[in-house]
Amino acid sequence: MKLTKKTHACVRLERDGRSLVIDPGTFSEEDAAVGAEAILVTHEHIDHFNEDRLRAGMEANPAAEIWTLRSVAEKISAAFPGRVHTVGHGDTFSAAGFDVQVHGELHAVIHPDIPRITNVGYLVDGSVFHPGDALTVPEQPVDTLMLPVMAPWNKISEVIDYVREVKPLRAYDIHDALLTDLARPIYDSQIGALGGAEHLRLTPGESADL
Repeated sequence: MKLTKKTHACVRLERDGRSLVIDPGTFSEEDAAVGAEAILVTHEHIDHFNEDRLRAGMEANPAAEIWTLRSVAEKISAAFPGRVHTVGHGDTFSAAGFDVQVHGELHAVIHPDIPRITNVGYLVDGSVFHPGDALTVPEQPVDTLMLPVMAPWNKISEVIDYVREVKPLRAYDIHDALLTDLARPIYDSQIGALGGAEHLRLTPGESADL
């Protein structure tokens, strides 16, 4: 499986000429979803869900489909009739040749005064987990964790403890558009030293074989 990092929380997974994209949001590239056979969206916040990015991907490939939770599906299903699938915690499905399991229900707490929205994470082929905006721990081992390192809803101690709890073989940074290059060495050293897993970072457009 090939992992390609896009800007912020968006990633592309490819295998055998087929591709799946997760969370092509406003911060990601305009063509982040172009060429994808399957698009997964974790929740409705603009840095994870952008209708223009989705439309570009769906129009580029008339066979492309979207899997997402109800709050997002309600916003876009009319634009793509028959091509948007609603999923929730515990669901399983096949997309672009990948087996996907859905984990989680709620977005992490930003502030007690802000109502929590729904959020799901996706475990792809029982190996790669993208949690969206939550620190959801799947009920099975994870090889590769997509790690939200910088967000209005987290702090580095929580990020480190999340890696420790999931116990992946490796953790790749996502949700990092708000993290300046000046601060990256601090995050790299602390997560790498304390998380208990190999901590890795890809620049947007860079790929790695898993």
